[in-house]
Amino acid sequence: MVSWLLIAIVLAAKRMILSKYDIKQKDNLRARKLHTQLNVLKNIIVTIIVILGVGIALMTFDQVKQLGTSILASAGVAGIIIGFAAQKSIATVLAGFQIAMTQPIRIDDVVIVENEWGRIEEITLTYVVVLIWDQRRLIIPITYFIEKPFQNWTRENSMIWGTVFIYTDYTMPVQALREELTRLVKGTDLWDGKINVLQVTNATESAMEIRALVSAVDSPTAWDLRVYLREKLIEFIQKEYPESLPKSRVIIKQSDLTNSATGANNKSQVT
Repeated sequence: MVSWLLIAIVLAAKRMILSKYDIKQKDNLRARKLHTQLNVLKNIIVTIIVILGVGIALMTFDQVKQLGTSILASAGVAGIIIGFAAQKSIATVLAGFQIAMTQPIRIDDVVIVENEWGRIEEITLTYVVVLIWDQRRLIIPITYFIEKPFQNWTRENSMIWGTVFIYTDYTMPVQALREELTRLVKGTDLWDGKINVLQVTNATESAMEIRALVSAVDSPTAWDLRVYLREKLIEFIQKEYPESLPKSRVIIKQSDLTNSATGANNKSQVT
């Protein structure tokens, strides 16, 4: 009974503290940090309370006391075996505690794990749930985030830079496209008003690679902004500079035309 009361107090305290920190606000770094720490610490405290509660309850029975005494008397080899068996579990719990303190990931962080883009949805003592962009959920052992490299796009803040690549012919006036990009971002609420850059980042034998770099308050907004700009920039080129769409060129020399004409005349004479 006391154990359940203690657990209820822990859960109530967690809810009361987190109610003051809205994770859905734009600048939510502090809120995400606190949510992550309290979730992991809550899991650890509840686990300890349950183990102690069950242990104390069992020790009220005489049979269990006698069993405990006999186990302690012969705990040498058994303790070593159990220690080896529990190594992985202990390492997992320690990894969860380490993540709560050092916070390489937080609740609602945008990460790339195993080549999958998603958000940290849940952090438990043993695993992390990553919500993938297409609503799939990737379950990752919590030790993964201590032992292996991964990308965290919102480690310091939630602002995300988005890129849009456009491929055009060399006849495309870059400055006109740059001005159109500026007009587009200023006309949408998706842009946070900070980053707006358009540059030619590559050139091949047939086309220019033009990159638009913009910023947004968070990852979902950045995705919507990228899609919007890609559609509008393509539409702008189609309407204003259709001749600058990517094309393949074939160069025909005058000598080739002469030879072709001569060959055609010879054929007509033979017939």
